[in-house]
Amino acid sequence: MSETEDYYELLQVSDVAEPETINRVYRMLAQRYHPDNRETGNEARFRAITEAYTVLTSPEKRAQYDATNQKRKKDRWRLVSAGAQTENDFEMEQVVRLTVLEALYTKRRVDPQNPGIYLVELERMIGRPREHLEFTIWYLNQKKLINTDDARMYLTADGAEYLEDTYKHNQHRKRLQSGKE
Repeated sequence: MSETEDYYELLQVSDVAEPETINRVYRMLAQRYHPDNRETGNEARFRAITEAYTVLTSPEKRAQYDATNQKRKKDRWRLVSAGAQTENDFEMEQVVRLTVLEALYTKRRVDPQNPGIYLVELERMIGRPREHLEFTIWYLNQKKLINTDDARMYLTADGAEYLEDTYKHNQHRKRLQSGKE
């Protein structure tokens, strides 16, 4: 079974469906997707629904599947419910990006002959675990603000310019706010 496949969805039945219902639906789907059916045959789909049928009609296998499927559904909903905090996540991600750029900027200025920083070193410097930095590094790399090779990260000229422009913009905004106070 693939990690994302839901046997109940595959057979188009409820997770409380009776064995007779599962059997009836399986026969209909098996007939439709059987490889011998020239119009609607689909071997991969047929194998998938047969696997789902085998699991859901065996009481032991179904109980085991239900336990793991329930956990998978909870994990999915946990991710969705975490979306309520996305505004804070966006702000925090922006701060982390700037922090990574600042660290790389400083390293390049202080040690231009060896301007790269290893991920482990970056983790220690900014106090965030690797798992929390993966998205940040991916984003900065895609935007070409940093380069990554031989397990090190390097600030690009675009990254330095972006960081400097961001600071100019923030300084201007701070001046505007202090003038209003």
